[in-house]
Amino acid sequence: GDYVVVATTRPETMLGDTAVAVNPADERYRDVIGKTLVLPIIGREIPVIADEMVDPEFGTGAVKVTPAHDPNDFEIGKEHNLPAVVVMDEHSVMNENAGEFAGLDRYDAREKIVERMKSLGLIEKIEDYTHSVGHCYRCHTEVEPYLSDQWFVRMKPLSEPAIAVVERDIVRFHPPRWKKVYLEWMHNIRDWCISRQIWWGHRMPVWWCDECGEFTVAVEKPKVCPHCGSDRLHQETDVLDTWFSSWLWPFSTMGWPDITDDLQHFYPTDILVTAPEIIFFWVARMIMAGIHFTGQVPFFDVLIHGTVRDKLGRKMSKSLGNGIDPVEIIEEYGKDALRYTLISQSTQGQDLFISVRDFELGRNFVNKLWNAVRFAFLNIDGQYSWYEIQDISPTLPINRWILSRLEKAKADISNSLSDFRVGEASRRLYQFFWNEFCDWYLEGIKPVLGNQDTKPEIEKTLLYTIDNILRLYHPVIPFVTEELWQKLRGNYIGGMESEHLVVADWPDPYDFYIDEDAEREFELIKQIVYAIRNIRGELSIPRGKKAELFFIPRDESLIPILERNHSLLLFLAELSDMKIANKKPDGVVGSAIAGDVEVYIPLEGLVDIESEVRRIKKEIERLSGIFSSTGRRLSDTNFTQKAPEDVVEREKEKLAEIKAKIDKLSKTLNDLTSV
Repeated sequence: GDYVVVATTRPETMLGDTAVAVNPADERYRDVIGKTLVLPIIGREIPVIADEMVDPEFGTGAVKVTPAHDPNDFEIGKEHNLPAVVVMDEHSVMNENAGEFAGLDRYDAREKIVERMKSLGLIEKIEDYTHSVGHCYRCHTEVEPYLSDQWFVRMKPLSEPAIAVVERDIVRFHPPRWKKVYLEWMHNIRDWCISRQIWWGHRMPVWWCDECGEFTVAVEKPKVCPHCGSDRLHQETDVLDTWFSSWLWPFSTMGWPDITDDLQHFYPTDILVTAPEIIFFWVARMIMAGIHFTGQVPFFDVLIHGTVRDKLGRKMSKSLGNGIDPVEIIEEYGKDALRYTLISQSTQGQDLFISVRDFELGRNFVNKLWNAVRFAFLNIDGQYSWYEIQDISPTLPINRWILSRLEKAKADISNSLSDFRVGEASRRLYQFFWNEFCDWYLEGIKPVLGNQDTKPEIEKTLLYTIDNILRLYHPVIPFVTEELWQKLRGNYIGGMESEHLVVADWPDPYDFYIDEDAEREFELIKQIVYAIRNIRGELSIPRGKKAELFFIPRDESLIPILERNHSLLLFLAELSDMKIANKKPDGVVGSAIAGDVEVYIPLEGLVDIESEVRRIKKEIERLSGIFSSTGRRLSDTNFTQKAPEDVVEREKEKLAEIKAKIDKLSKTLNDLTSV
């Protein structure tokens, strides 16, 4: 007779089939829709139904429908009013509905059923097939879909106000892309199954009557059944989903349902920091519960952080053994190093890839902070009042520059923190502290630290800057900054507003110190120093060997700047003398352009010119060979079309870098050979 072929990876569930479904647009099955089939072995008559959920391209285009043992089939069953036949118990053992296979484990039943189908000549083919199978995250047993009675919360009425507060930005997500994810989940919300069949949890507040079989929901156990009056009652053995207590957390911990002082003071809170995988499990449910039970949202901002992963991109877990124990990191590198490393390497909403060695960076930075501040302390002789260091009136260009850069850094950092870009704030502070304060300011003030006329201004500027740096770094590096701040207020600044940094005021930007002229001036000084250091590096001029320098400013207005910073340039660039000229010096010189200033260093006596010419020519020849071979590779369409895109891009970058090096060496060679 006629038959329909279906494919399955779980033959044992066939015993619970109550229909075969096909796509209504599938021409192959149009004539059999609405007809009845006989289920093999069991002999149950089941209908052929049409449902658009069926993919006609998958398998044979006809699928068995087992509402009691597959979530998709369950939905089809509800749509078509199909019976649900449970053929296993909660231990995955075949039950009485499995007929002759009752009592068998599901895997044993699978083998027996396949053997029976073969004997009946009903197997068309058997082939290997890879598919996704849910497993228990603890014991890794295959999870068996199973129809059972459960307790649910109707979610649609709860979700509507929770959608509104996010759409109206009363509750804001950071990064904003998670708003869309939240709303998509909420608009497609389903009723929440709150019952669990486990040993540990809050028991369901439900009592069953042993006499009439009805149930009663109550906070306390009823004395008698309100339905029949019997006193034979027992409590439901199911427990509540763990998220059912978690969604009450923001207000239940404050004494709710009583209106306590804590509840009035701390609820709602400002911000929730959490992970993306529990936006629906926890964040959405807290918002729904908060609005429903208190009439207020539980928080106004939700910061979604990334997941900490290992260097291979794997999520850290006990099973993989790739986790990093923070206690061990603290013992080896310190608490501050742990915090600094994690925060400074983070980007809002992005995963963090990290290894144990990364914490060396944190330790090294904390040491740098300690040493830099201690160096400053060793060079401060005076003690000042809190009010004195708030009103410096700087006159030295380097002091005006560092104070202006500090205030701009404070504004950038505060803005980043206001937008919850914590990693960005940490990196901006690093750029100011390391690249500007340590590399330029601390180095630049060394020649004048002993000058009694300028020492008070330098000391007050140092103390003001250090105080602000410690306040800015305290949320990231709390322990070392507190220790240093105690030394600051105990030995150098009297009358500070707080005894402890942890409760001191956040350093708001002070626009009075913003000085664009000072920044432009010092930027020119930095460019000149960089240019001189590049010349020294390219020609291998040893450290400590002082050079003479000639400037040719393209604008006469720059001459006062160069004169004001004469001693600073001599020190930072290791110069014996510097002169302003109107033409290039005679002889062999190293040259560079720094902004609107031409820079020349006479090389006679500084380097062995003949030896340097030979070295540079040899290096140009070597790089030219690499340049040619790389260029040929990139000209080969066989390579550019077949190689991975990132490999081709790296080769292009390599070619550009080599060309830049050759151009730089060629200029140096020209300086050495053109007299």
